Amino acid sequence: MALLFLVFVLFLICLVAGIWGILKLRNIDIWIASYVRQIPSAGGVPGSGTKKIYLCVADHHEPYFGGADAQTARKRVERWIREYRDMADRHTDSGGRHPQHTYFYPEEEYDEWIIDRIGDLCKAGYGDVEIHLHHDNDNAENLAVTLDRFKRCLFDKHGLLRKDEDGEIVYGFIHGNWALDNSRPDGRWCGVDNELEVLMNTGCLYDMTMPSAPSDTQTRTINSIYYAREDGRRKSHDKGEPVTVGGEQKRDQLMMIQGPLTLNWRSRKFGLIPRIESGELSGDAPPGADRVALWESCNVGIDGLDEHIFIKLHTHGLEAQNTEMFFDRGGFDKLFALLEERFKSREGYELHYVTAWEMYSKITELTGSRAEA
Repeated sequence: MALLFLVFVLFLICLVAGIWGILKLRNIDIWIASYVRQIPSAGGVPGSGTKKIYLCVADHHEPYFGGADAQTARKRVERWIREYRDMADRHTDSGGRHPQHTYFYPEEEYDEWIIDRIGDLCKAGYGDVEIHLHHDNDNAENLAVTLDRFKRCLFDKHGLLRKDEDGEIVYGFIHGNWALDNSRPDGRWCGVDNELEVLMNTGCLYDMTMPSAPSDTQTRTINSIYYAREDGRRKSHDKGEPVTVGGEQKRDQLMMIQGPLTLNWRSRKFGLIPRIESGELSGDAPPGADRVALWESCNVGIDGLDEHIFIKLHTHGLEAQNTEMFFDRGGFDKLFALLEERFKSREGYELHYVTAWEMYSKITELTGSRAEA
């Protein structure tokens, strides 16, 4: 009997060790505790009024991806603009507005011709431009100069971004390679431990880098809108203070607007291991009805305002397999058709297509801490 008990205990230890090993392999161990705590509300939060869904697509828009030359990069953008506009004209939200696409454009890929073309599309009512950056082995001083120079170029030369009530050019940000605040354990693709401070000092009001799963840069905090305080150490945004109704806008902290992150138990590798749902849109992760339901169930929002749900999706739109999925395989049409069927055509819902800046502005408006710009 004692031997059987010992065998059973050893079996349980091996089982737990095996499961933990699988979790660590995909870095799920970083955020699994937060996921478990959120399970009780994963089915959706009942509301007393109309549920308002705000949908933002944040694109790490990289024309020179893969070391492309200028001719290739510009052809990618020309095709994107032509086909995106035609597609967007076929879809509207509950207010009759077309889908909005936010181009987080990388500073290191600056191309005046491309920025002008994207800017024209946005000014015609199809989106907005914000700042993206890939860097490595950097320092705070150089980062500040880089960000300040790029935001001024976008504003002064291209008529993009906006100014706040103090006349400062302000912007939203996504970090390249997910390595916000030097969050990679090996220190690659950043190098600045106080990056949040540099961002805020140069006019950044919100960040949309997260989620980054399955990267090891993923934070423990998931499915949240919160303020992150720079503590001088790597990954200061690992946790923070939730954005709440009536709270003052914390200009000494950076607002983190996260996209959905959960496990998709209906899509399992080998029939056992659930896939990570991170709100990514790609050739390997096309839109589907099950995914739309999961995005809603993550309930990314503001405490006390359960009827407002913010869904931030992300993509690398100009990667070949992703462009093919969006246009050749009808991925964009499917995405917006599914969203409109679930949130526009159903009683008790409203669907709102917003840019990244508009999502940030809606959050500050609802919480009573609106930043004028």
